[in-house]
Amino acid sequence: MFRLARQTACFNRSSSSRRFQQTKGIQCMSPKQTRSSSCDDIWKRSIGRAMTSSSIGVTPTSTNSHHRQIHSSSSPFRDAILSTEEEIIKPPPPPAFQKLLIANRGEIALRIIRTAHALSIPTVAIHSTIDSNSLHVQHATESVCIGPPSSSESYLNMDAVCDAILSTGADAVHPGYGFLSENAEFARRIQEMNNVAFLGPSPTAITAMGDKIQSKRIAREAGVNVIPGFDGVLQSPQEAVQVAKEVGFPVMMKAAGGGGGKGMRICYDEQEVIDTYPLCKAEAINFFKDERIFIERYIENPHHIEIQLLAGSKKSSTSPKGIPVTNPFPIMDGMKEYEELQILCFPERECSIQRRNQKILEESPSVLLSPEIRAEMIKQVKSLVRTVNYTSAGTVEFLVEDDGSDFYFLEMNTRLQVEHPVTEMITGVDLVRGMIDVAAGRGIPQEYLDLVYKDGDSEEDLEGKVVPHCGHAIEARIYAEDPLRGFLPSTGPLLQYEEPPSSILISSSGQKEEQCQIRVDSGVTVGQTITQYYDPLISKLISYSPNDRSQAIAGLSKACDLYVIEGLGGGNNVNFVQDVLRQPSFQRGDTPTNFIDMHYPDGFDGVILTKEELEEVSVIGALLGEQRRHVLDYPPLTLVGEEMKKDCQEKDGKEEKVVVVCLGGMFGKAYEVSIGKDLKTMAVKSLSPFSSKEEENEGKEEDMEKKTSKVTVDQLSFHPNDTIAEVTVNGVNRAVQVGVEDNTGLFAIKMYGAKVDILVMSPAEYELSKYMNEPAVVDTCNLLLSPMPGTLISYAVKEGDHVVEGQELCIVEAMKMQNILRSARSGVIGKCIGVVGSSVHADEIILEFSSEEQGEEEENELQQ
Repeated sequence: MFRLARQTACFNRSSSSRRFQQTKGIQCMSPKQTRSSSCDDIWKRSIGRAMTSSSIGVTPTSTNSHHRQIHSSSSPFRDAILSTEEEIIKPPPPPAFQKLLIANRGEIALRIIRTAHALSIPTVAIHSTIDSNSLHVQHATESVCIGPPSSSESYLNMDAVCDAILSTGADAVHPGYGFLSENAEFARRIQEMNNVAFLGPSPTAITAMGDKIQSKRIAREAGVNVIPGFDGVLQSPQEAVQVAKEVGFPVMMKAAGGGGGKGMRICYDEQEVIDTYPLCKAEAINFFKDERIFIERYIENPHHIEIQLLAGSKKSSTSPKGIPVTNPFPIMDGMKEYEELQILCFPERECSIQRRNQKILEESPSVLLSPEIRAEMIKQVKSLVRTVNYTSAGTVEFLVEDDGSDFYFLEMNTRLQVEHPVTEMITGVDLVRGMIDVAAGRGIPQEYLDLVYKDGDSEEDLEGKVVPHCGHAIEARIYAEDPLRGFLPSTGPLLQYEEPPSSILISSSGQKEEQCQIRVDSGVTVGQTITQYYDPLISKLISYSPNDRSQAIAGLSKACDLYVIEGLGGGNNVNFVQDVLRQPSFQRGDTPTNFIDMHYPDGFDGVILTKEELEEVSVIGALLGEQRRHVLDYPPLTLVGEEMKKDCQEKDGKEEKVVVVCLGGMFGKAYEVSIGKDLKTMAVKSLSPFSSKEEENEGKEEDMEKKTSKVTVDQLSFHPNDTIAEVTVNGVNRAVQVGVEDNTGLFAIKMYGAKVDILVMSPAEYELSKYMNEPAVVDTCNLLLSPMPGTLISYAVKEGDHVVEGQELCIVEAMKMQNILRSARSGVIGKCIGVVGSSVHADEIILEFSSEEQGEEEENELQQ
């Protein structure tokens, strides 16, 4: 769940740290706080005022037995600083609505509930039968079941959702993102209900901008730069090939009603167009119930940058501070002509780290944009907003050239974006609250407008202006996907789930400590099952630094080390996120949309640790092993004969204990670790075979000494019952996840994103282990195994067919994505085992090749 919103908070600042303290009353801040940086002014205005206007944590009485109170301010993510003791917390305005229904699930439903309850608005959660015990149901004021697990029968079932609105008496509906959030018919049906508000744009605006073909035409008319392409609807693969040739390869095939990276495929030649057409069309129907697809030029190596906006109308003839705003464009959906359109644009978000057009990392602001390009983008966004008279929160997405010299309109998302928290973190603005006020006819909250509109600003000055911001924020989407298996979905129960703390120390120099604030937007808890029915998003992990981007990266990296996620019947992508953060190009801000393809052309094989990091891991493994033995009163390591004397030696007058740490288990890379009597100074030496260059020096004492490294451990805090060990290695504080030890003494640790199996042995045990045989590898070359849990959709072959390497064999659908499984070898299909339409587990056999065919091939090779 959204962890930072669980309690009403009072923020105190000491000279060295910020403390998040729980109170039973309202939000309050210590008045004895001063700062000289420019961030202070932003925080005083954006957070202080936001909190004083809507921060009283009055949660409506719950009618749900699982309900727990959620208290929060409109921006509980950072310190709030008030200027004087005399500043009084004002009472909030009356609730904008009597009851708010959230037409969504998971983390975004919880996110909306948080703000609604802070504004004293009761909430209604809708849910499928499989979500009946989900957190968003537990935290809502009341809940309604709307159907079975399949999203088409529940969250996408418009009739069921509308019935829930009427039966609960809700007078407002927030669609979240995904599902029905950009469905114009859904917005229209709500609009036609008596006294029910839709927290989003008008149906006309959704239709205009939600349709990718029509939106490009409108954007072009509004003076927005657009990508070259074909605006018509493709009717066949043959037409798609012809259009692609006219546009010029490479091309992007896209669903007209698409978004969120779904229904999008890149094609580099005619054959790929033919292969991709049916897949893209099927995904368009599955995700959007709209089979239309079109083609546009694929811009290679661009940056994906988007502008968050908040627009609203209120009955006034002048803008804030008396500045007139003109609106020459037609009013839509029966809005009064005297209502004035106000537009706030926020600092851009960089969302270029993507896989299959699905965003993984987002940050704000971008390091790419110049002030001139940023201002021009803002002007074009405002022109587009006025053209369709757009109201509510929305995002205009652009592709920007790698050198930042030019940009092109990509699409407009007529909803709240998944990555909206990074904008909230750096500006202190609660976008959900803005949506509520706009939908209630109150317009954009005045304190938000005051951030931008200043006395003396001309209309021209305001056109390219963004909401002031402070610091840097980065968000990682944590998915139930296994990057070591090609990012295939993982399903199953969460056996362990612990979120990182809200504040993380990233550096300490003397009396100065640098901290990052951590926000976790999640909708899961331990024991909950991640199913194949919905998007595999577990949470959004956000790191905020008031100082700079490098500290935000460091904070996110450490938060990943502290994030415990176990189970799911597979992996998650935390290790991949860690590896991306470690890339020098990412740290420089060199992040085009082909970043993943460029740095992981052959897929992800896990985090590769450096020599120094491997030595640190081996030392930490040795100390953790010793700590386990001491606390659990285990017998000492098995020692025989002369090894008893070698185990405890006198070196330079200091007693040392020598152990061997095998990284990766008994047959992994071995290190000899000498643990000093003070448990601080360690000597570590690799025992694994030398490279050819190292072998030249083998046997020379002076060269052997060079292979011994010193590692200093200043602090180790760990108990065998703990999941996290805090350790200071070579002066740097680290967080290490520690797994449960099995009956062989093997335990796993996670550090820097790498999961390493640790086996601590005596030198004698290590010598004996050299005579052990490694386990045999099971040969599966004659089998096609399902790489993921899902549904077998179809076969492209039948028994007896001769296939070649790379040929399509079948399609497995998981998380609504259709995945083509291709042959890894040439041969003859022996037996199709899987049943079309049935569920398959990960590693379940789908088909097998004929063993006779393999035997014939081997015989032919021998004869030749």
